[in-house]
Amino acid sequence: MALEGTWNLTMNSPMGPRPVKAEFTTSGNAIGGNFVGDAGTSAVSGTLEGDAANFSSTVAGPMGQLELKFSGTVAGNSISGNVQFGAFGSGTFTGEKA
Repeated sequence: MALEGTWNLTMNSPMGPRPVKAEFTTSGNAIGGNFVGDAGTSAVSGTLEGDAANFSSTVAGPMGQLELKFSGTVAGNSISGNVQFGAFGSGTFTGEKA
């Protein structure tokens, strides 16, 4: 699946929707790239197996560093799945390729 490129993601967090731009790169089944959002830029890493994408990033939050862990499915120019907000619970995310 074509994950590489720029994506507009929306994380549905316990504090409400949070948009982020993801700039994904791929090499084999490795995912790299960056998240670009209100808190600045943070590195992304993970794996892509078929249409299953698992990736994470540590971002700066109001209470310090927060690791976001994503588990999703790529379907053409869309992605959706679940996201874990460290100790702050979990939610869902959706995204469209820009």
